[in-house]
Amino acid sequence: MSSRIEQIIEEIEEYVESCRFQPLSTTKIVVNKEELEELLRELRLKTPDEIKRYQKIISNKDAILADAQAKADGIIADAEAKAKELISQHEVMQQAYAQANVTINSANAQAQEILDSATSDANNIRYSAITYTDDMLENLSNIMEATLNDAGVKYNSFIESLQSCYSVVKQNREELAPQTSQATLNSLELEGEAEEE
Repeated sequence: MSSRIEQIIEEIEEYVESCRFQPLSTTKIVVNKEELEELLRELRLKTPDEIKRYQKIISNKDAILADAQAKADGIIADAEAKAKELISQHEVMQQAYAQANVTINSANAQAQEILDSATSDANNIRYSAITYTDDMLENLSNIMEATLNDAGVKYNSFIESLQSCYSVVKQNREELAPQTSQATLNSLELEGEAEEE
């Protein structure tokens, strides 16, 4: 039995399939905004809060990386500004170059570390969301398997009980069969005697 979420997704797919194409287009369709929004609203209401939270975090992966990139760019810009300031001082030109290179290398390393950390965090969040969803599906699978097994046991018990009753009825009929045959013979003899009189 499919969940309501799967049913809503199927309804959305069926709805999209049933929409007409825009004139002179084979890829764009015309949709009823209210009807589609209603299906999406119901889907949102049926989606567990945990899954929505993980999906939101996963969808923010690009924002996390963009923020990390912005911080990295800011660090590099500061480093370059400091480097230019040092270079502008003629008396310490060589020292300025060396210090600028160290600062830029340090900034690049720090920026790469931020990007690596953000990527790792995003991947961990994605893995957690997938694991959580898989756990939910595993629990559902276990419940369905236990229900099927329980129904099978009850069905087999019912069949065995019915078979037992049937065997008793059959045995009783077999026990009555000789007596029934004798009663039929006696009845025929009585009818014969009555006709002779």
